Order: sequence, then structure tokens, then C-alpha cells
Amino acid sequence: MVDHACVSFYHITNIVKAQEKPSGGDYHPSLGELAVSFLTTLPSEGRDKAQQEVYNFAHWYGWNRLVSELSAPNVASYADQIASAGTEAVKKLVPVRAFLNYAWRRRLTKTNVGMHLRPRKAPSRTTLSPGLASQNTIVLTAEGRAKLEADLASLREERSEVVEEVQKAAADKDFRENAPLQAAREHQGHLEGRIQELQSALKAASVMEEGGSTSGIGIGSAVVIQDVESGKELSYVLVDSREANPLKGKVSVASPIGKALLGRRQGETAEINAPGGIFRYRIQHVQ
Repeated sequence: MVDHACVSFYHITNIVKAQEKPSGGDYHPSLGELAVSFLTTLPSEGRDKAQQEVYNFAHWYGWNRLVSELSAPNVASYADQIASAGTEAVKKLVPVRAFLNYAWRRRLTKTNVGMHLRPRKAPSRTTLSPGLASQNTIVLTAEGRAKLEADLASLREERSEVVEEVQKAAADKDFRENAPLQAAREHQGHLEGRIQELQSALKAASVMEEGGSTSGIGIGSAVVIQDVESGKELSYVLVDSREANPLKGKVSVASPIGKALLGRRQGETAEINAPGGIFRYRIQHVQ
């Protein structure tokens, strides 16, 4: 039986190859056309993974839009959008960046817009900034430390796989057009940075003792607060920014709520400055 999907893919590929020119000039391909062309340069074992992300980008930007219309602000916007979806952002962006670099090397874009495919840095529970990781005192819950240790172990395993990817890609001696090698090295560099940050954080971290602090609300405190106006009760656990997970009721001590509650005791009232105004909460219970 004929696989029509494969026939379609290679038919399109052959058309694109026939139309391609080695550089810019009169050649003005659409994003979709160049995406197909780029994928033919990748080894078969890595093509499927790259295809999904490159096609996602092309459809997001406009499959039929010209490559020459790519702009740095829009590329940066795509990076931010992917980053907001979770911690796999960097992996998703690696093949897209390689695709944009491919367009730049073929002189199809005025600037290397791939340089702007980086999500703006924002604090999250899985991404540590070098400044935070180098602080002298980091207080974590036992659960939080275990989570960071598990993340570190996972990254070390992934690093071994990436080293193999780099070695395979480096076997191609034509480094000028070796997009897989560049993508693998960028991924490797990101992993090394993350591993160093986690190692620094764990080295500087101490686990808070059970029973918590006797000087008021602090990291690890489970707090029940009541809105003075509406009477609605909310429950939170205060944690370091590395453990913060609002969906699970874990708020960072650096957040507006965390700052307002730090050091206070049961029965006191805290004012929280939020974009919607000032809210007053009575501290009902602290554990």
C-alpha cells in the first residue's frame, strides 16, 4: 500500500529543492516552503522532533507569509508564548532557532532574527537566576529540596544524551551548514547552565526545621487568612521562590502576599498591595 503522506512530503520537498537558490536575490520563499526545505537538511533520526516545532512556528507566524517578513519583535513574542506554557520551552525553541539561522545563512532575512528567540527571564519554580542561586542563605522545605535534587538528577541524565547528540552531529565535517550541531550545542549550553544553577542553589540551601519559626510566619508556614471585607478564607504555604506553585497553594515569600504575611502572627491583620487595590486579611491560623 502506498503511504500517501510520505509521497506528499517528498513531492513537496522535490518541488522546493527545484525552486531553491543558494542565496537571497529573487528567491522569496514562504515560511512553509522554507520549513520543508530546512527539514531535508536534518538527519532522519532527528527530523520528526524538529518538524513538529518548526511547523508549529510556521503556522503561528503564517505558513504562507514570506520569510523576509520575519521580525525580531514577533519572534521574541513567540519565545515568550512558548515559555509561558511550561519548562520544556528551551527544547521547543532549539529547532526553531536552527531554522531561523538557516534562513539567515541563506540571506533570506535582513537580520539574524534567531538571536531574539529567547524568552524574557522571569522567576519560576524551575528556572533559577544566577543571582538568586548565589545567595548565601536559601531556606527550603524538605519537599522543596527533594524536588531540586530530582531536577538536578534528571538534567544530568539528559546531559549524557545531549553529549551523544553533539558527537553525532559533529561527525558531519561541514560545520558551515551543520544546523543540528549548532542546535545540539545550544541545548548543551543551556543544560550546563541549569545544572550549575541547581548545584549552587543546593549547596547554599538549608532545610528548615520541623515546627517552623517561633518568631512569626516564615518559610514553611501553613497559613489560613480571611478577607476582612468578604469573609472568604484562603489557605497558603509560604515557600522560597524556587518552590512556588500558586496552583498548589504555595506562594513565594517574595510575592505581595508573602511579603505582607512574613513575620506576622495569628490574629493579626495584613494589608496586601495588589494591582486591583489594597486588600486586608485577618490571619486566622498559622501552622
